[in-house]
Order: sequence, then structure tokens, then C-alpha cells
Amino acid sequence: MVSSIVNSLGLGSGIDTKQLVNDLAAASREPKVERITTLAAQNTSKISALAQARADLDGFADSLELMVSDGTLRSKATSSDENIMSVTARAGMSADSFNATVIVNQLARAQTSVSAVVADRTAAIGQGTMTLAVGDKNFTITIGSTNDSLNGLVDAINKSGSGVTASLVSDEGGQRLVLKGATGTANAFTLTPDAGADANLTNFSYGNGGAMTLGQSAANAEFTVDGIAFSRASNIVDDVLSGLSISLKKTSGGQPVEIGASRPLDIIRQTVGDFVSVYNQLKKSLTEAGKLSGLGTSMRQLESELTGMVNTLLTSHPSINTLASIGISTSKEGLLVLDQAKLDAALAKDAGAVEAIFNPRRDGTHSIATDPGIAGVLDALRDKAVASDGVLDRVNKSLESRQKSLVEQLEKVEIREEAYRARLEKQYSGLDAKLAAYKATQSYLEQQIEIWNNQYKS
Repeated sequence: MVSSIVNSLGLGSGIDTKQLVNDLAAASREPKVERITTLAAQNTSKISALAQARADLDGFADSLELMVSDGTLRSKATSSDENIMSVTARAGMSADSFNATVIVNQLARAQTSVSAVVADRTAAIGQGTMTLAVGDKNFTITIGSTNDSLNGLVDAINKSGSGVTASLVSDEGGQRLVLKGATGTANAFTLTPDAGADANLTNFSYGNGGAMTLGQSAANAEFTVDGIAFSRASNIVDDVLSGLSISLKKTSGGQPVEIGASRPLDIIRQTVGDFVSVYNQLKKSLTEAGKLSGLGTSMRQLESELTGMVNTLLTSHPSINTLASIGISTSKEGLLVLDQAKLDAALAKDAGAVEAIFNPRRDGTHSIATDPGIAGVLDALRDKAVASDGVLDRVNKSLESRQKSLVEQLEKVEIREEAYRARLEKQYSGLDAKLAAYKATQSYLEQQIEIWNNQYKS
């Protein structure tokens, strides 16, 4: 116990060897830890800058793609009378093709058939099979002991897959069975009992002496487009005017309805300006990332590809086919600048060509290969950069690997420095013991000398 106390650092010799060990250990450890910590902080800054650059690039590409996909930049097909007819155009259609005169003579109708009033919808109606004939197709409706009721007949018809729907409508004294088919003359139907079926089933049949009455006959939509007559089974017509869907709502009484177009010129102008602003924000983000040691080359490569978009062919139009052709140029700082007068001139010359840069046409002669549009080019650039082994992916993997290496280096330093401290403590603990022994010898000798001196004096 006395030995361990004496051998504690600094207690045996009187020298503050504990502080000496702390100072020596710190002098060895701190510069190494500080260097690695500094490198790790710098690497973290690079990772953060790279992540910001990627987020800005993603945001830029996604926001532009969204504006194209949701129709914000798309010319709208218009109808001169929305009460009679409405029209919508699919993406990639040119507003120049939205030009037609339509006269709606008749709407498409669905056949309906109605039964007499039935007091109890759960009462038996008769058993057997019935044939539901829709156009040239027949469907078997079976009424047995488990579904012998009006409710059972409704379920059986609705589950038949015939396209005819059955429902019960409340009327004074009970319920009426109502059958309704799809629109168009080809979807007219009959419902008749088969041979051997209970005679009471004729109360719920239509055609061939059935008791149900015709509520409305099936009919096709009849209309003309630029004087050409058309007949369709539905009031939604997608196959007459290429790229346009026409929704017929009511007859026009012989009056023509004009199909035209509304081009979002103000939105296009705003989008061009917004494109320039967001591009410049992205450019600054890449520039800031490039200032960090180790990112410069990669960021300059990406910046160069972005700058190249100004003169990249975006459409197959002979003259208005690049960002430069609508007034966008690059300043000496590498930022985009918009010449509003040149943009207005391009819109005045061919607004459809300017629109196609942001909302590229899609038809037999215009594809993503010939007319990628700015969103397509930007998407391709982004996808290439973030793809496996793309410029951003490579840099990010390198930085993450570097961060992992620095963490491992710091762990090794701490292990080595802890071992160094242990060696110092062991060495100075031994020094303390020796100094303590020397000090005890010195004290003994001093006492002996003093005794000798006293004896000599006396």
C-alpha cells in the first residue's frame, strides 16, 4: 500500500511527473488529431457542397419537367361554346393543328329499360335462366333458389360482365328495376327468359314480349367536322382530330362550334426568364463547389456541359431551335443573359416554335431524338451526371471513401497515442521510484553528517 502511494506519479520524487506525462502525451497527440480533424471538416464541406449542387441540378430538371408534363407550357385547345362541346389536346401537339368547325346533331345515348313496380324486392320472382343479348354477344343470367328475388336478379346482371348495369329505383308502392347499357346503337340489348324458365321472369325481361318498357333507345353521336359526317358510339371522341379529344355535351341546333387554340405566351415569357434565373443559381452553386480543392475539375466539366446547352439543338425547327435563337446568351462570367427583345421577336415570328423548345412536339416526324426540348436535354445531362460512374457519382464516392479513411486514421492515432501515454506513465513511474530511493539515501546521509558534525563539536 505504501509502495503504491509512493510510486504514484509525482509523489515519490516531488516532481510533478503526472503533469509532465500529460504535457508530453498532448504534445504528441494534438497536432496529429488536429490535422486529421481539419481534413475531415474540409472533406465534409466538399460533400455538403456536392450535395447542394446535385440538389440544385435535380430541382432544376424536375421543376422544368413538371411544367411540361402538367401542361403549364402547353397550348390549350379551345371551343367557342363549352356548353356544347369541350376539347383537350395531348402533350406534344402543335396549336397550329387546333382548327376545325363542328356541328353536333345528336348525342350518343344508352338504352334503358324499366320494369313495373315491385312491392317487395326480396320476394321470389321465379327461377330459371335468362339470356342478356348485347349486340352480337349473349350472357346467361341464372336465377336459382339462392338468389330468387329482385335483389338477386340485380346482382346477377351486374356480375355478368355484359356492360349492362341493373339498379333499383324507388317508386310509389315499391321498386322498379332499371337496366342501362353502354352508349351507342351497337350496345342495344334484350333480356329474355330461356325455355323452361319460370313464366314470371317475363315481368323482368325486355324484348320478345317482355313486360319491361323502353325508357330510352340506344343511339350514336352524330356530328360533322368541317362538313364531314361522323357517327360514334360515345360522346367522348378521340379518333377524329389527331391529338384532340372532343367531349360532346349537347346538340348545337345546327350552329357550328369552332375549335381553336390558346397559346400561353405570357407563361412562356415568364418561364424563359425563370429558366435563366434558376440556371444562374445552379451555375453559382457549381462554381462554389468547384472552389473547394479536389472538386474543381469535376465541377468545371459539369459547368461546361451546362453552358453547352445554350447552343444545343432542341427542336428540328429550321431557325428557332436553340436557347440562343430565343435570346439567351452566356456572359463572360458564365451566367445566362436574356435579350427580351430577341425573345419577343421569336414569339412574333413563330410562337409555336418557341413553345416547342419547352413543350416539344410529338408526332410521326417529331420524336425525342429529333426534338428533345430543353427539359429532355437537361434530364439527359442530369441523369448522366448522377448515374453510376457519372461525374457527380464518382466525386461523391471518392469523398465518402476519403471520409471513411480519415475516420479510420483518427481511430489508429488514438490507439497509438494511448499506448504512448501508457509507456510514458510506466517510464516516469519507474523514475519516481528511483528518485524516491535516491532522496531517502540523501536524507540518511545528511542525518549521518549532521550527527558526525555534532560529535566533532562536542
